[in-house]
Amino acid sequence: MDFQNIKELLKRYDFSFFGLSLVIFIFGIINLYSATHTSASFHHANLYKVQLGWYALSLAVGFGISFVQPKNYFRFAWFVYAFNVFLLVLVLFLGHKGMGARRWLLLGPVRIQPSELMKLSVIFVLARWFRKHSPDQEMGIKELIVPFIIAFIPTLLIVLEPDLGTGLLVLLIFFTMAFFRKLKWKSLGILALVGILSGGLMYQFGLKDYQKRRIKTFINPTADAKGSGYNAIQSKIAIGSGKFLGKGLMKSSQASLNYLPENHTDFVFSIFNEEHGFFGSILLIGLYLFLFYRFVWLAVNVSRIFDSIVIIGVMSIFFWHTFINMGMVMGLLPVVGLPLPLMSYGGSSLLTFGICCGIATSISNSRNMF
Repeated sequence: MDFQNIKELLKRYDFSFFGLSLVIFIFGIINLYSATHTSASFHHANLYKVQLGWYALSLAVGFGISFVQPKNYFRFAWFVYAFNVFLLVLVLFLGHKGMGARRWLLLGPVRIQPSELMKLSVIFVLARWFRKHSPDQEMGIKELIVPFIIAFIPTLLIVLEPDLGTGLLVLLIFFTMAFFRKLKWKSLGILALVGILSGGLMYQFGLKDYQKRRIKTFINPTADAKGSGYNAIQSKIAIGSGKFLGKGLMKSSQASLNYLPENHTDFVFSIFNEEHGFFGSILLIGLYLFLFYRFVWLAVNVSRIFDSIVIIGVMSIFFWHTFINMGMVMGLLPVVGLPLPLMSYGGSSLLTFGICCGIATSISNSRNMF
């Protein structure tokens, strides 16, 4: 490939998804360093270096995927889905146990979390099913039975790990994609009713005691202020103390004094609020909103239905992670342990978001390059 071809290729290449994710990641890596630099643990104090390594890997993988033709997502959807279901079953029997859950498979020194990749597998299979079985007419309950089963199988396996947050996220991805495919309002009402009833049954018979405590803590965190409600209370203290402009970089008392546990994963947004205040938080939220807008714009402007549905599915991963994480640290939702995209520490989730950007870029590029 000569210089002129490379120049033409770069001219047609859509850098917006990787560009926006890079800006958010820069916010995230600075915030991660700020949250952990005073830690007495050598491992915690160097988490930002590990995160940089994971981001480099996720960027490389995502960039490679950006040159994959979207028709391959359609072609291999069922194979990738079946393989990921197999990995989830394997996790239940051979998975590495940590913090009371089996969520990881060990491959030498590397831990992989199949539930992260399952989100993408579900998107490809659902998009393929909606493409072939759901033309332009509105869908009723009957048309949703098969796609619901497709989403429910991995959801059940993930909840059994147990990982309730990721399991519910898979269902939210399904509902978002179904709604995008012209769901009847009557069907939407029935699904809402079923969701409420099944939620009540799950709370009564399916949730473990610690999961029930999270819900009770969400309703009244002060009832156990030194126990299950501690994180929620400290998180709101961090957010409130940031006021309008924040305390400044590396000046978070909640992080430096270690009042807020998991300040590098679940509660990074709390530390960001404390140090950068309302103004900084609005800026960060604006970046996420612009990223969501790019996804929706692309979904509306691609010519192939399958590509459009995939983009909405990928967007829903970013959206629900962001919405749920920010909601839980502000006390608006129960704490479920979902990372904030490109901000929270974590290799598997960072790799997933990098792949998501690669998929979106490949579909955008396909309009001009393939």
